[in-house]
This record gives sequence, structure tokens and C-alpha cells, in this order.
Amino acid sequence: YAYVRHPQYIGFILVMVGFLFMWPTLTTLVMFPILVFVYIRLAKREEEIVTKEFGTAYFDYKKKVPAFIPNWRNSGVHFSGGIS
Repeated sequence: YAYVRHPQYIGFILVMVGFLFMWPTLTTLVMFPILVFVYIRLAKREEEIVTKEFGTAYFDYKKKVPAFIPNWRNSGVHFSGGIS
């Protein structure tokens, strides 16, 4: 969550990409864009709920951390306590 706001959905999308390469069937080709759309929409809904609950703190977090694609150069993440 320090590099992307939705790592679980990125993982799921990567698994679906693997399925596309492993089993390139009509079903996987049709379902891939549908599932990506559904999970992106779900992520946006979840963010609306969290924004209502945490307000400006979550809004500030959204400014710093991208939703799906990590920005490794400008992440500005600094860990304390042994990892840096």
C-alpha cells in the first residue's frame, strides 16, 4: 500500500494475464476486459467509501500513492525501522 493503493487488484489482473497466455480461449479473451473493468470500478467504489470515512487523510494519501501502476522514482516512500 506504500507503492500502489490496490495491490490485490493488480495481482488479480496479472493472474488473468497469465491465464490469457496459458489458455488463450474465446472465454478468457472475452472475460479479461470485462473483469478488468469490474475490478477498476470496484476499486473506485471502495475509494469513495474510504474517502468518506477518512476524509482529507485519505485524499492526501491518494495524491502520493498511485492507484494501480507504481511510480518507483517519485514514490517518496521512506520506511523507518530497518528497511530503507
